[in-house]
Amino acid sequence: MKQKILLFFCLCLLLFLLLHPAESLLAAREGLTLWLNVMLPTLLPFLILTGILLKTGNLRKLLNPAAPLARKLLGLSPAGTYVLILGLFCGYPMGAKLSHDLYINHQISRREGEYLLSFSCNASPAFILSYMAGDCLENRISSVQILILLLSADIVCMLFFRFIVYRGLTVSSVKPTGQKKETSRQDSAGVILDVSIMNGFETITLLGGYILMFSLIFACISDCWPFSPLAKTLLTAPIELTTGLHRIATSDLPWKTKYYSSMILTAFGGFCIMFQTKSVVKNRLSMIPYITAKCLNAAVLFLLLVLSDVI
Repeated sequence: MKQKILLFFCLCLLLFLLLHPAESLLAAREGLTLWLNVMLPTLLPFLILTGILLKTGNLRKLLNPAAPLARKLLGLSPAGTYVLILGLFCGYPMGAKLSHDLYINHQISRREGEYLLSFSCNASPAFILSYMAGDCLENRISSVQILILLLSADIVCMLFFRFIVYRGLTVSSVKPTGQKKETSRQDSAGVILDVSIMNGFETITLLGGYILMFSLIFACISDCWPFSPLAKTLLTAPIELTTGLHRIATSDLPWKTKYYSSMILTAFGGFCIMFQTKSVVKNRLSMIPYITAKCLNAAVLFLLLVLSDVI
């Protein structure tokens, strides 16, 4: 069934490429521009540096001072705390990538890795402040208010998974499947750096491929959509986050609808990011916590937006 769906989408995109070459070229350029100007310079350095930390085995030593606080408040190990910090500051899909890497390196359990997927995968503050709040919403809403609302929704999701879904998950209950082997003395600094750079480029290239494909899907659906432009904007925006926010900002929607839609889409992340997340966890971690959390995050944020208007 999955192969038939994939075949159908491939045929549709091929027809779109042949029948609408100008629109296809524009969509491909937009996707690759996003990858080259945003993802490559912001995410690749973190992928390389975190790879070095993992391979040298010094990660736990750096985070041990924060272990008691993280254990009591969040039920996280020091390695899990590292995922949370970088996930919040680096944005999609850094939290998922680190959760996967730490799990396969036996520094967190599968249960903790899936728990981290529920609240450590979000848009970065830089993306929210510069692109979403600045370019799309034209700074008409306070950046502090936007960050507080998004963070509050994420905290609600974390509490839901912490005390209901993964109740009892603490450092003491985490049982890694093994201990990470000490770095071999034969692994020189140059070898570790080379491997980390290659792994970083492999991941960032994979993410670029997903952005390109979903940019084409977005253009194909937008061009062939038979309904009104407003309906087309709202229903196609979740396909890809950055392009969706741009379409919402340039649409004829009322200002309040633009604000609500942009916020909810940012909390949800979009289907392109969902597939990027799936690609970096490589079926080692379940996607169910991530998908559930993104839907819950969007719903909670909508309620917070309504309450903020009432108050």
